[in-house]
Amino acid sequence: MFLVSTRNFPPDIGGIQNLMEGLSLALLNHGPVKVFAESFENSESYDQDSKLNIQRISGFKIFKKYRKANLVKEFIKENNLRAAFFDHWKSIENIDTLILKKTKTFCLIHSKEINHPLGSALNKRMLNSLTKADFVIANSEFTKNLVIKLGFKDNNIKVINPGCNYPIKVNDEAKKFAKTIYGDAFPKLITISRLDGRKSHKNILMTIKNLLPKFPKLKYVSIGNGDEKNNLEKLKKELGLINEVSFIYRSTEQEKVGLLEQSDILVMPSIVYKKSVEGFGITFIEAASYGKPSIAGIFGGEADAVLEGKTGYLCDGNDLNALYETLLKTLNNDHYKKLGTNALEFSKNFSWDKIIKKYIELI
Repeated sequence: MFLVSTRNFPPDIGGIQNLMEGLSLALLNHGPVKVFAESFENSESYDQDSKLNIQRISGFKIFKKYRKANLVKEFIKENNLRAAFFDHWKSIENIDTLILKKTKTFCLIHSKEINHPLGSALNKRMLNSLTKADFVIANSEFTKNLVIKLGFKDNNIKVINPGCNYPIKVNDEAKKFAKTIYGDAFPKLITISRLDGRKSHKNILMTIKNLLPKFPKLKYVSIGNGDEKNNLEKLKKELGLINEVSFIYRSTEQEKVGLLEQSDILVMPSIVYKKSVEGFGITFIEAASYGKPSIAGIFGGEADAVLEGKTGYLCDGNDLNALYETLLKTLNNDHYKKLGTNALEFSKNFSWDKIIKKYIELI
């Protein structure tokens, strides 16, 4: 039996949420799985449809943390586990080391949640928590190097990239939805992410304005919501991009993959924003699984997800000229099609069937 303790899990939306769901489902092929996860809106409906045995913890944040830790401790003591997986250093922080010795323990790290100044209180808590795990699993070489730079000296750091369950079949309704959005546009550009400062939406919009003289039928679609929503809507109007840009704040999974399948290029050149940096970028692999190349950033772990010049390009999302030239290079002479073919083949390395074997080999 396996245990998964996570702060991030569907139906909540996000990359870590998808990672922990994918990991839990992949583990099911190797034995029973018990998931301890926090409650979210529509959790009950999700849990009823899931193959997983999920126990939700609700209530005030401070009480929820200790209640979940106590439930996890009791479960480890009462069961003969093959391994326990924790999504965050805070998920393992309140579990006694002696109890954890009963099983093989994995703590996953992603980048932003570990990026606290060396010597700060949060940095010390993070380092103390990670030492409790038998293996610390970094989502990219960048994240591995970051945690070492922040003071983690343990040799048991392994890089295991996130798995991906894509592509999923797109139904006819979703195909029609995407066709309605894109029409006969070219090129069809897409971003799938939260609307926050790290994802460079502002510079993408300005680059689209600059590309229009060469590509008057260009269409850009952004899927996701966030704090920058109002600022980006205002910028869209100021730049006169009412018809060229569509922000879709809420979408079904089918609508998302429908738009992705019919797009030409995923554009997400993330930057460093405050202390937040892209640790990997599973969206790049999702796009690749549909044969789509990506434009990614240069500051984080994107180089593990996008092979420079082969499955897309890495560029500085702060630099408008660099973003313009990179998109131009990708589009010229239909180069994006060759990159997309390479991306499709590359994406096969990230199937959960392959990724889960890397975890099982460590148990």
